[in-house]
Amino acid sequence: MAKESMKAREAKREALVAKYAAKREALKQAGDYDALQRLPKNASPVRLHNRCKLTGRPRGYMRQFGLSRVTFREMANQGLIPGVKKASW
Repeated sequence: MAKESMKAREAKREALVAKYAAKREALKQAGDYDALQRLPKNASPVRLHNRCKLTGRPRGYMRQFGLSRVTFREMANQGLIPGVKKASW
């Protein structure tokens, strides 16, 4: 499990990105790069990092499921993810 502070920090970044999205787009269209520089650093969508919805693990993230590879494997083996079964040949 990721530290709660890391999860909270990521949630705060997501909120800032959403808050400044329209303003950022307007400044880009206007070509006002000085004003863009004055926006908060965490308002940039580049600073976001995908995390597992259950554990908060930042690595091995599978976009299609929103889970880390470890959590995905555990849940798939238990049959908790519909339409996913272990391959065997």
